Amino acid sequence: MKYRHVVFIVILILAIDQTLKFWIKTHMFMQQEFVIFPNWFRIHFIENEGMAYGLKFGGDFGKILLTLFRLVAVVVGFVYMKKLIKEKYSTGLLICGSLILAGAAGNLIDSMFYGLIFNDSVGYEVAKFMPAGGGYGSFLHGRVVDMLYFPIYEGYLPNWVPFKGGDYFVFFRPVFNVADAAISTGVVAILLFQKRFFGRHMQPKPTEQQPVAKDHVA
Repeated sequence: MKYRHVVFIVILILAIDQTLKFWIKTHMFMQQEFVIFPNWFRIHFIENEGMAYGLKFGGDFGKILLTLFRLVAVVVGFVYMKKLIKEKYSTGLLICGSLILAGAAGNLIDSMFYGLIFNDSVGYEVAKFMPAGGGYGSFLHGRVVDMLYFPIYEGYLPNWVPFKGGDYFVFFRPVFNVADAAISTGVVAILLFQKRFFGRHMQPKPTEQQPVAKDHVA
């Protein structure tokens, strides 16, 4: 697998991620929902200012810090991928690394630019691309667009369930995007197949044996 293949995977994931986000922003209002498959898959438009799956990190300063961290991670990621290719790591690891890199870059684009190129999605208003009055935020202050929602199970838990018995429960509750899915897939696959991905490179390298001196007969 060559570096251009990594770049191709990253660009492909980015294209899918950003195309879907752009469509959501320009065709749906906040909290609008389309049922794709009843009871388990919906397109549900929300935005978040934090990490993957709606997690948050430290207010306005944390938002800037998180965006800058993503930027550094993407740059370092490309450099590290070149190193993995040069050292001939497995194709599976390189694909997983490409997925993680693409996911980080996808959410980075939202964080860096969406506040500049879209106005806010308020009430039943659909956001406009490059609005005359400017965007809803400044550079590095964009919100990440999420839309994939899989409430596979919704209902009240049995009373015998520890701590949560009788509570209303939704699985899977977080709303996420293609970039989040790419990151999660890459990370989980690396954890599951780490021995296969890293095994050959973790083997101790054989040391050169020194020639044994022979006794000289007087």
